[in-house]
Amino acid sequence: MTHSLDAQADPGGPPVRLTRDGAVAVLTLNRPDAANTIDAPLAAAFRETLEALDGDESVRALLLQGEGRMFCAGGDLTSFAEQGLGAARYVEGLIADLHAGLERLFAFHAPVVAAVHGAAAGAGLGLAMAADLVIAGENARFVMAYTRSGLTPDGGTSWALPRLVGLRRALELTYLNPTLTAAEARDQGLVTEVVPDSAVGARAGELARELAAGPTAAYAAARRLLRESIRPEYAAHLRREAVGIVEAFSSRDGLEGVRAFQERRAPVFHGR
Repeated sequence: MTHSLDAQADPGGPPVRLTRDGAVAVLTLNRPDAANTIDAPLAAAFRETLEALDGDESVRALLLQGEGRMFCAGGDLTSFAEQGLGAARYVEGLIADLHAGLERLFAFHAPVVAAVHGAAAGAGLGLAMAADLVIAGENARFVMAYTRSGLTPDGGTSWALPRLVGLRRALELTYLNPTLTAAEARDQGLVTEVVPDSAVGARAGELARELAAGPTAAYAAARRLLRESIRPEYAAHLRREAVGIVEAFSSRDGLEGVRAFQERRAPVFHGR
């Protein structure tokens, strides 16, 4: 089942698909067979799509969604594992593209709505948190997941999470990786509204169209005021995230975590 607004959805198409619904731009992560996990081609397409949308005044709202049964299950650890000892360099390039796209999304000139169904894990959670408003299906699930594989947060998660849920809860979610239900995510400030799974696309589209009919410039100015009231700067924090996760992929525990994921076993960490 697809939650896409695009009636001509092509799951075999590009890793990111851009369509229009009037003044609403619809950005769809399009790797449904891989739970929309982020590999290098998807990260590059994400950046390129946001660059193409930047400054397009005909776009008065942006809807972010995932094709297939999940929103985004995070980074594609299988593609990382396939790189062997070159994983750190591969991830460095991927993160550069993903974070460049996130900076564009963070500073977008119009409201951003995320439609979340299935899983929003790791960087997928970061994508959801980068949106202004999040509509989630009642069976959606949210999890950080990074330290489970011996890795550090990326995708803006370590910037957004403590600002939305508080530092103490953010540390718990990062260390222990509990999976939050949609209702729990709403109660903790990660989600705006929970609707039946079958209504996610329709409700998110309705909200995006409503925002697209509003005062776009005022929305953009209001977002800047609210987000810039919290320091440090988002872009500087993304750079620190990028350094951290590349170093994690170069570490013994990071390599073990990715290898364990690929081999479908529990990792054995050594703490260094």
